[in-house]
Amino acid sequence: MTGPLLQDTTVVRPVPRPDADRSLVCLGFCGGGTGSYRPWLPSLGEGTDLALVCYPGREGRFAEEFAPDWDALAEDATDAVAGAAAAAPERPYRLFGHSMGGWMAFDVTVRLAERGTRLPERLIVSSCNAPDRGVTERDRFPRLEDTEGSLVEWMRTIGLLPDYALDDPDLREMAIELMRADITVRDSYRPRPGVTTSVPVHVLYGADDAVIEPAVAEQWARCATGGLRVDALPGGHFYTPSVWEALPDHFADAEPEEGAR
Repeated sequence: MTGPLLQDTTVVRPVPRPDADRSLVCLGFCGGGTGSYRPWLPSLGEGTDLALVCYPGREGRFAEEFAPDWDALAEDATDAVAGAAAAAPERPYRLFGHSMGGWMAFDVTVRLAERGTRLPERLIVSSCNAPDRGVTERDRFPRLEDTEGSLVEWMRTIGLLPDYALDDPDLREMAIELMRADITVRDSYRPRPGVTTSVPVHVLYGADDAVIEPAVAEQWARCATGGLRVDALPGGHFYTPSVWEALPDHFADAEPEEGAR
């Protein structure tokens, strides 16, 4: 009984599709959970099984302690992705991460390769700069030193904190605690020099996102030796609402260029 229960809380499948042709495995962004990816089901269609990795300290893993640092969370996420891949060994999968989750998806892919575990057929990263830069001032958004009011406003603006949570002191406090825990993990990220991936990479970012470096394509090319595609989309860090809701439409059939540098 232990195995299925762990799988249910760590790798969440909102609508299991055992006959799907491929899987899309998604990693969370700073302060987020699995909920932001659930509306993608209509865009994905019956041919894709959506598998959402839940980090410790939230949703079905609420009773667990938050990961103390980047390495602990990356190991946890790597175990989850490896487990999701092993559950359907005949099915190719793609790995997606947004913002902090983009760096996590890259790091997980590198760790899977080091373990000799089955790799994703494609790595899709959204709204994040190249991981080999490390955490710069540009990437520290939001910041650990931000006031509770600033964090609440940011979460409300991007849809992480619905109105009912704003009116509930306990829910508001839990959301702030979760955000600060994830910011602490993000800020502890330290890239390993020279680490790259041979998995084809597709980078998406908002044309109006002030977090993203102007040279994002050139910088990601240092990390992606197996092919790279970079696309700008309308909006800021979370795009426009309509773009986010149908984001899989923008990467479903877009192939990275082989051998891009």
